Amino acid sequence: MKINIIIIDKKGKDNLYSGLIQHYIKIAKPFATVEVIEVFDKEISKAHDISANVSQKAYTKALEKYMKNAVNIALHPASKEVDSHDFAKLLKDSVQINLFIGGAYGFEKDFIDKCNTSISFGKITLSHKLVKVVLLEQVFRGLTINNHHPYHK
Repeated sequence: MKINIIIIDKKGKDNLYSGLIQHYIKIAKPFATVEVIEVFDKEISKAHDISANVSQKAYTKALEKYMKNAVNIALHPASKEVDSHDFAKLLKDSVQINLFIGGAYGFEKDFIDKCNTSISFGKITLSHKLVKVVLLEQVFRGLTINNHHPYHK
């Protein structure tokens, strides 16, 4: 199984969370290959100076190329909230899963509609970098639930 976490975020050193990110990628290896893909191009940067709507369209354009041959799941605060067991079910029986974290302005409806589903971890707002860590922990937790590993208890 391959799980991609695709996030609208500037590439670069993330000294605060990089150790945790690498930790979760490493401990997930017995169950799946997990990769974090940071996407941020000139078009997104320019769009941020124009408007939220233009920014969302730039996110969609940048992310669409990752959607092929995979189950695509967007993290979207207005979507159905899931707990760890619901989330684990989403990871089950798939060869490749893409989990998308939007940019500062979230996703446009068109992108959400292109995904297989969208989910929410709750109504609180977290920084993109922190959401990445929380999502990685939940990916590992979901994999352990599906593989009857005691971590989740």
